[in-house]
Amino acid sequence: MARRIDINRIIQSQFMRDLPAIMLGCAIAAFATDVFMIPNGLAAGGLTGLATIIAELGRRAGISLPVGIQTIVMNALLLLVVVRSGGIKYVVQTVTGFVLFGFFTDLFAPFVLHLQHEDIMLSALWGGIVSGIGYGLVFRCGANTGGSDTIGQIIARKSSLPVGATVMAIDVAVCAASAPVFSVANALYAALSMVLMGYVVDMVVDGGNTQRAAFIISDHFEDIEHDILHAMDRGCTRLMAQGSWTKKDRPVLFFVLSRREISIIKTIVYEHDADAMLIITDVNEAIGYGFKSVG
Repeated sequence: MARRIDINRIIQSQFMRDLPAIMLGCAIAAFATDVFMIPNGLAAGGLTGLATIIAELGRRAGISLPVGIQTIVMNALLLLVVVRSGGIKYVVQTVTGFVLFGFFTDLFAPFVLHLQHEDIMLSALWGGIVSGIGYGLVFRCGANTGGSDTIGQIIARKSSLPVGATVMAIDVAVCAASAPVFSVANALYAALSMVLMGYVVDMVVDGGNTQRAAFIISDHFEDIEHDILHAMDRGCTRLMAQGSWTKKDRPVLFFVLSRREISIIKTIVYEHDADAMLIITDVNEAIGYGFKSVG
């Protein structure tokens, strides 16, 4: 009888193990928001950007509207929809993220030093980099900070629109809405910060371990396979295939390699068969023999 795995217990234990990293990520993102973004009027998308705009309008009217509390309230309202359409695990992860982020944002605000407004380019660049590191840590642990991601998921569930495009449209709309409140230049710098932030988030989530996968079609597959196994010390798999034109059966060799090994496999393949078909594609993460372990 096959051993059953308690997935819920595993997810709960991983969440508790990752909670310190989630807290650190939220603190880093909040620090970047307080130091680089809010003081320079950079509303780089999402509910945080929207809260930055509202906070500025409130300040002009003599009303204090802390950005952190705003994001918590906005996300809590969105949560009412998520509870009905999403799972309880997603809700817990989302609540943890946006509450910690909002808490740290208002906690750090009175104490952090702000860059001068003349340094808005530096603020946009470093705001995107540092906040991207923070958000990346949160996302890497399976949590999130709500915001436009939650809105995008809600809209995607109710329509046929893709989540990614919806989130991007929301973020661009927030950046555009900041132009009348701050300036067009501020909106453009905010968009630059948003793009850089997304790039850094991807780097942190992927861990910088982007690998490559190779597919090789050759009549000399046995010789190529031997060098992959013994010269490169990589595992290799034969995928059985048939040529559409020739109707000839022959295997397609498939294996995962690091970026620095691309030139090696090219040399091996074309030394054995100059007419071979070699296809190399990106792999975000590789777990197993020759790469990192599951743990």
